[in-house]
Amino acid sequence: MTSQKIAWVVDSSAYISNLLRNHPDVYVVPINIHFGTEQFVDGVDLTSEQLYERIRNGADSIKTSQPSAGEFAQLYTKLSTEYSSIIAIHVSQSLSGTLSSSVAGAQIAQVEVDCIDSLSLSAGITGLVEKGMKLDEDGIPYKEIVAYLKTEANKFKNYILIGNLTQLYKGGRLSSAQFYLGTLLKIKPVIQINNKGELQELDKVRSHKKAIQYLINKVVDSANNEGSKTIYIMHANALQQANDLKEALLLHCPQLDIVIGEISTSLAVHAGEDTIAVLWYAP
Repeated sequence: MTSQKIAWVVDSSAYISNLLRNHPDVYVVPINIHFGTEQFVDGVDLTSEQLYERIRNGADSIKTSQPSAGEFAQLYTKLSTEYSSIIAIHVSQSLSGTLSSSVAGAQIAQVEVDCIDSLSLSAGITGLVEKGMKLDEDGIPYKEIVAYLKTEANKFKNYILIGNLTQLYKGGRLSSAQFYLGTLLKIKPVIQINNKGELQELDKVRSHKKAIQYLINKVVDSANNEGSKTIYIMHANALQQANDLKEALLLHCPQLDIVIGEISTSLAVHAGEDTIAVLWYAP
């Protein structure tokens, strides 16, 4: 074992698994959620149930903003007195300014922090942290852990089935025409975070049943041909759908380790209720 002591910092777009939630060396910096002039802190004073209720009631002007550099600076100053090293893993820089705030915070605090672009979000961040912790437990030197995680970020696979087009439209991800046609034709768009960390549309599927089968096919193909083992199913207030999807996947690939979790409120602002996604790291 090495004598290194690592602090792990994530933003609240990450899926906070039981391991992360109960780990004494994991620190979560919350993203802000705005309803007009009202501001809430993700995971602190706004629950997912409260968010969905506001959306159902027609709340407009919903947006998110990254934590300030000052918040990161304050945390890094504190952690520098307790840890030998700090690794911060954040939501893709192409989707949020959180990574930039984290880097700026480290500079303000004059603390050395390895800030890593996950090129992903949600369970993508979780997976990197858990992999890094395992390497640390195995005694791998710090710099090798950082290098490994930066490489591993490029292996992220994900397929996201948007449950409600309204939030994508309000967030500027859909044009008026796309929103109208999608709603009229009951199109289910499947989107993906690509290997540059950018959001892109992959396919349009004409029914929910076909869309779920699309996700199943992608996971089964990766499990059979790439040897993928751990799959995250993330959902936005759609637990029954997630459980049904898990059962279907295990029928095809009983060897899979499948983890179900709910996306954070800061992501649900953009994705909308009933969104469901499959995410994993290719071997």
